[in-house]
Amino acid sequence: MRAGKLDRTIRIDQWQESPEPDEYGTVEPRFVPLTTLRAQVVQSSTEEFIRAFGASDESVIVFRTRWLAGVTNADRIVYEGQDFNIKEVKEIGRHRGLELRTVRAA
Repeated sequence: MRAGKLDRTIRIDQWQESPEPDEYGTVEPRFVPLTTLRAQVVQSSTEEFIRAFGASDESVIVFRTRWLAGVTNADRIVYEGQDFNIKEVKEIGRHRGLELRTVRAA
C-alpha cells in the first residue's frame, strides 16, 4: 500500500461495554477510540433505497487503509466529524491492508 494515497485521517472506534455497571446495575455499551490512522477514500456516494417507511438515502464511503487486526462490523469510523458504521471489512492482500465499506450513522 503506497503511503501517498493515504491522504485522509480517520479514527476507528470499537464497541465495548463499560467495565462497571451504573447505579441500576446495567452495563452501558459505548464506543471507545481504538486508533487514529491514515486512509484513502476510494468511493463516496449516496444511495437511495425504498424502505418500509418510504424512500431514504444513505451516504456510503469506502475507506482503504493499512492492515489493522481486530476491526469488525461492530466498530465505527469517525471521518470529518461524522460517524460511519462499518458494513463490510475486506482484507487486501495478505495482511497488507483493509477495505472498509461504511454507511453514515443516522
